[in-house]
Amino acid sequence: MSITAEKKAELIKEFATKEGDTGSPEVQIAILTERIVNLTEHFKDHKKDVHSRRGLLSLVSKRRRLLDYLRKIEEARYLSMLTRCGIRK
Repeated sequence: MSITAEKKAELIKEFATKEGDTGSPEVQIAILTERIVNLTEHFKDHKKDVHSRRGLLSLVSKRRRLLDYLRKIEEARYLSMLTRCGIRK
């Protein structure tokens, strides 16, 4: 269900705005998106896992707040994140 350290490091490297950046909204959104995708795959096999579903809703809410913040700060970065992460089609 969680992501591996290698995958997390790869996401940080890909979405970092500068060297050593791990806390920018882009990196956080990318990591949350990966976790959401993993949990969504988990629910295909475990339909009645209510506790994990609650955690999924929490992750989606956190990502939504970060996206709202990014849209408020800079619209271009927000639109870039939507396309790079494939959040909306």
